[in-house]
Amino acid sequence: MAVRSQLCEACDIRDLTFCSALHGEEHTRLRQLLTHVQYDSHSTIFHEAEDADYVFNVTSGSVKLYKLLGDGRRQITGFLFAGDFLGLALNQSYSYTAEAIEPVTACRFPRQKLERLFDEFPRLEKRMLGMAVDELAAAQDQMLLLGRKTAKEKVASFLLMLARRQEHRGLDTDAIEVPMSRSDIADYLGLTIETVSRTLTQLRKEATISLKDNKHIEAIGMDMLEDLAEGL
Repeated sequence: MAVRSQLCEACDIRDLTFCSALHGEEHTRLRQLLTHVQYDSHSTIFHEAEDADYVFNVTSGSVKLYKLLGDGRRQITGFLFAGDFLGLALNQSYSYTAEAIEPVTACRFPRQKLERLFDEFPRLEKRMLGMAVDELAAAQDQMLLLGRKTAKEKVASFLLMLARRQEHRGLDTDAIEVPMSRSDIADYLGLTIETVSRTLTQLRKEATISLKDNKHIEAIGMDMLEDLAEGL
């Protein structure tokens, strides 16, 4: 219990996490349920169709969510970062696979015990509902990306999404962190790897971005990036 307390007190993203809705004794009760877990790069947190026994709050690192199509192809449905919640399930099994992109730490909660706690602390259930709404909004944004935008608009929108998520976590956006691979980006945007690489090169030549390295991209003109994302 002491280790758990120390980790919670030292949490750098406490205001962004699931438990931020609670205080005092309420937070103590929630903390008694959680286990701090770690995952290596490319390790699976849970598989699609597994029993949804746990829910997770990411505290560091990044996660990709994906589904496998009937023909074996992969569709990445989202990326999660510190402060994000995962494992929400309408039924008794997970609807997607979650995999660590880089080393990940998370708070893990037993689902059934957490749901029982909702009856005592309505604010916690409200916080969960808010996160579910955010997840739905992200899914709707991706539907727009896949259905209506050109390759350049998709890549610009993706970079803006990363920048805004970074800003939300209180980080500098001078350099946009891109922890996922070009293959991951392609599977998220519904493009080929070659198209993603070619589009990034084109944006660099147009002085819209600067490719600092494979994991960091500088948006030279954020306004230009926003215009591209909107098809202007």
